[in-house]
Amino acid sequence: MTKIPMSEIINKTISCAMHDSEKVICFGLGVTDPKGIFGTTLNLEKKYGSNRVFDVPASENALTGFAIGASLNSSIPILTHQRLDFALLSLDQIINSAAKWLYMFGGQFNVPITIRMIIGRGWGQGPTHSQNLHSVFSHIPGLKVVSASMPDDVANLLYSSIFDPNPVIFLEHRWLHNSIGKFPNKLKKNELGKCKILKKGKDITLISLSYMTLECIEAAKILNKFKIDAEIVDLRTISPLDQTTIINSLKKTRRALVADTSNSFCGISSTVTSIIYQNIKNLKNKIEIVSLPFCPEPTSHQLVKYFYNDRYTIANKVLKMFKINKKINRDKSIKPDVPGSWFNGPF
Repeated sequence: MTKIPMSEIINKTISCAMHDSEKVICFGLGVTDPKGIFGTTLNLEKKYGSNRVFDVPASENALTGFAIGASLNSSIPILTHQRLDFALLSLDQIINSAAKWLYMFGGQFNVPITIRMIIGRGWGQGPTHSQNLHSVFSHIPGLKVVSASMPDDVANLLYSSIFDPNPVIFLEHRWLHNSIGKFPNKLKKNELGKCKILKKGKDITLISLSYMTLECIEAAKILNKFKIDAEIVDLRTISPLDQTTIINSLKKTRRALVADTSNSFCGISSTVTSIIYQNIKNLKNKIEIVSLPFCPEPTSHQLVKYFYNDRYTIANKVLKMFKINKKINRDKSIKPDVPGSWFNGPF
């Protein structure tokens, strides 16, 4: 299997889903644009025609209602928003219609829609284009919420989301689109609701989601130099949440750090922490949370470097937990608002 960017893996997965079922349709602002939403929807219109792959007017609430209506008439819609922030205009349709339809009609009608939302930061995008609001959607019964981290996992998670009979919010951090992975030989369904242990360890459990999973992987390498063996649990699906894997890991390590891309107040990191405290006795340390400050994201590049967390934040918190009097300084060559030289437009 040739290694390709996550954006291409997403593109191939959507293409496979459309090939496997003529009911699958794909639409959203910029889906047929030359940039193809960071490359994730390129050439799909050429393959499957404009009746199944199409751009839409800038009316998020209306097009979400269209997706719900289409799903109730045998279609399987994939709706894409170039920003989660834009999808906020359609919360009424998502929360009051899509999430509740199966319940309100006694299980007679499913709403099998997948709503892709791009999250993440870059170039001083600021408070209205950088929000990580996964906890908002996770709070709603009837919605499934997926936050893919690893390119090797994203295909099966997206394929499972598309063919799940329930509405799924599928979150993609744009800093992950250029991460390199493999497209599976065979796509799997029913992959939602399962954490994944990316690295086994015995001293502490690092629990993370989305882009922070990559930072945890790098933090574990730093900690290894101090003979701290970290286990890494990637949540992958936020709702439903795989509590069993988390609890079993903590039974072994008795220490935990939760790394979130958002703030902790009423957030997924607080929920995970609560689950651990309710189920694990005799923890060796209090649980640490690495999350954003409880305020809007800054636009200024000078403020950004103090706002976001990274591998050094994680490693330093863990060193304190182990009472190691050492601070790891950030690599100043790494810009806080740009993940690498590959990071480019359209936004």
